[in-house]
Amino acid sequence: MPMLPDLRKRAVATRERMDDPDCDPVLLARTFEQFTGVNRLVAGWRGTYRERIRPLLSAETLSTLLDVGCGGGDIARALARWAKNDGLLLEVTGIDPDPRAIQAANSAPNPDGVRFHTLASSALVDAALRFDFVISNHVLHHLTADQLTDLLVDCELLCRGLSIHSDIRRSRLAYLEYWWATLVLFRGSFVREDGLTSIRRSYTEAELRVAARREWNVEAQAPFRNLLTFAASAAAKEGEPGAQGTLEA
Repeated sequence: MPMLPDLRKRAVATRERMDDPDCDPVLLARTFEQFTGVNRLVAGWRGTYRERIRPLLSAETLSTLLDVGCGGGDIARALARWAKNDGLLLEVTGIDPDPRAIQAANSAPNPDGVRFHTLASSALVDAALRFDFVISNHVLHHLTADQLTDLLVDCELLCRGLSIHSDIRRSRLAYLEYWWATLVLFRGSFVREDGLTSIRRSYTEAELRVAARREWNVEAQAPFRNLLTFAASAAAKEGEPGAQGTLEA
């Protein structure tokens, strides 16, 4: 049995190794590659797409989706693929301020034409772009309190429809199950070490309710996830003429 760290409070002073700009580039590249398998196992986006995104898509009218902090781009590519397989029109853009992440995203097969850019969400706010969906996966726990607030404000400004942020929900059982599951899997990368750190840094449902802005809704998602959502107002959905745009490739 592993020796459990203190999980009563967020380990905000602990950092994931992949966030170090000087971390081993080989291990980092392998980490981005392995995220596809990790997210397939734990992130739950297939169900989130089916229940929350797909019902709002159309086979006649194009919708746009922005993945903030997209990392290696596996979630963005999966959403584009699922929509295409369902015969629905969805244009997906992924952004990340870390050029190493965008390099990994652009190096992976991308048959559905997802666009990836080295940008922060604030740059898109400055460009007055709008998207029907704004999402993130495993981003919230990386942020300071001020950065979290800034991100949510940006998403409110960028979103014409629905914003969904999916992240880990901290618990003893989540830590134990991940510890055991990664004893053999995902070797030669930061996935095991950083995953355990991420659980320690993540929010409980109650903590995220306190940290989030008032307009946002927090709900627990099985088995160990928080879902933070925001629905744009009718006025925001109408927007200004020409306000919705796409980034150049």
